[in-house]
Amino acid sequence: MKIVLQRVKSASTKINGEIVAEISAGLVLLVGVDRSDDSATAKSAAEKILSMRIFEDSAGKMNLSAKDIKAEILSVPNFTLSADISGGNRPGFSKAASPDSARKLFDEFNSALSGSGLKVLAGVFGARMEIGLVNDGPITFVIGEK
Repeated sequence: MKIVLQRVKSASTKINGEIVAEISAGLVLLVGVDRSDDSATAKSAAEKILSMRIFEDSAGKMNLSAKDIKAEILSVPNFTLSADISGGNRPGFSKAASPDSARKLFDEFNSALSGSGLKVLAGVFGARMEIGLVNDGPITFVIGEK
């Protein structure tokens, strides 16, 4: 899995101009699923995200996790994160998981996040979405890049 994590003050997804998911302070996750990913990958990625200390403590240091501050999470499927752009100008998607496999692992990933007790909302798999967010920092990490 490749995940782009952004710390946000707020975020939402829209389909055809209608909001389908909206969060306040927390995380936006753009999630790409590769053919080599499995249930263990999804669970491990969720645990990593929940434990990353990327929120400020009272001293202003990034020392608190999403669990510590009860962050809200907006998880958005993003097929294009699996693109191979090394060979030319047109992205290749041979490393991307099949739609059925990607949907299953995306759902497992979100279930693992939800198991923390945090509010976790998801974008619509396979839909063309507009994502609006107010980035906080900006604080952005790429997880799972090799």
